[in-house]
Amino acid sequence: MINFEYKDRYGFEDLISIIEILRRECPWESAQTHASMRQYLLEEAYELAEAIDLDDKKLLREELGDLLMHVVSHTNIEREAGCFDMDDVTDGICRKLIERSPHVFGSGKAATVEEVDAKWQ
Repeated sequence: MINFEYKDRYGFEDLISIIEILRRECPWESAQTHASMRQYLLEEAYELAEAIDLDDKKLLREELGDLLMHVVSHTNIEREAGCFDMDDVTDGICRKLIERSPHVFGSGKAATVEEVDAKWQ
């Protein structure tokens, strides 16, 4: 039996821990690779798009969680290989958002959606 704390509510760090436990303890999970999970990732992305199309908030929340699980799982594979971890992933996207939004985080100006889109492109 593993040492695991059941809670009334789980957070992001709990998800990371659960994925790590599953990779360590579950034969199916430990055998997964980026390539073997690719099809499931795409299915979840399509299911998320469907939830958006349906404007179904409950389904949207569920599908966002499923997609987030894939992000954490793929990142965990790379952490195990010593390549990068979740902090590297979040640092990268934070830097990209800051860099591509000088109208918010810098001296750039953008007053319309079109101006923002042009700067992003």
